[in-house]
Amino acid sequence: MKIIFTFQPKEEFVSDLKNSFHEVEFLFYKKIKEADNELPEAEVIVTMGEDLTDYHIEKSTKCKWIMVTSAGLEKMPFKAIKKRGILVTNARGIHRIPMAEFTIGLMLQHAKQLQAVWKQEEDSVWSRRLPTSELHEASLLILGAGAIGGEIARLAKAFHMKVTGVNSSGSPVEHFDSICTLKTFQKELANADYILSVLPSTEKTKHLLQVEHFEQMKDTAVFINIGRGDLVEESVLLEVSDKKLIQHMYLDVFEKEPLPEDHPFWKNEGITVTPHLSSITKKYMPRALEIFKKNLTTYRKNSENYINVIDAERGY
Repeated sequence: MKIIFTFQPKEEFVSDLKNSFHEVEFLFYKKIKEADNELPEAEVIVTMGEDLTDYHIEKSTKCKWIMVTSAGLEKMPFKAIKKRGILVTNARGIHRIPMAEFTIGLMLQHAKQLQAVWKQEEDSVWSRRLPTSELHEASLLILGAGAIGGEIARLAKAFHMKVTGVNSSGSPVEHFDSICTLKTFQKELANADYILSVLPSTEKTKHLLQVEHFEQMKDTAVFINIGRGDLVEESVLLEVSDKKLIQHMYLDVFEKEPLPEDHPFWKNEGITVTPHLSSITKKYMPRALEIFKKNLTTYRKNSENYINVIDAERGY
């Protein structure tokens, strides 16, 4: 069987795959356009999830399985994939640890006013009057109570935070004190000290938050978005900041990336910009390829025990 990678992993990962599956022919390309001639013969395509189009699906006449080595799927051509009945799996869950640590880091930084501390050090200012607070017994509302949200909740409970989650069903989830849905979460906004989004980009979540939602939050509330940039329109975020409806916003994701140098977010005192790095870790590729290897073993055995099977109809 022939498996095409539309990106080039490090040699150590290439060697591991070849040594683990001697009977498989692996072909690695830096870009999908370089793989064009081989697509008709590929039984499996491994992609980062942002390069496949309807054209590639139509040309991959023998393709039975697509492995996406990321969690994001919004750029996948699911209509063409569904029409062909191609299996899709992804690397959901591998961002759980780094994104949870990143979130706890942001909340601690905010509570302990570390940005201001570093500024004081830079200016040689000795002042102990910074308005520091604690995470202890603070309320955290997590929009997206999946693998990532669950790990954030688990770590938050170590600080004795009160954690409320939002998912599609409203069903209880471990580490959360309570769960609500996208239809009922508004009633929790007034109680939350920290509002965090790890929601994916779907028809239901695009531009979900409006100014009215921020108006319901405490004026001391903190909003953190590490999910997808289209959850809130940029104009809404700027209005919220200009009106000082909440205390601060930490944004790691944006509708257009990279964020332009002249974007008003950079200079806005109520917004901290981080360059979509909450999921970045040296362990990313090892974890993604470990999922791929387990699924490849399943595929070779004609079994059904795949990890992270995606519903092409829903797109997640």
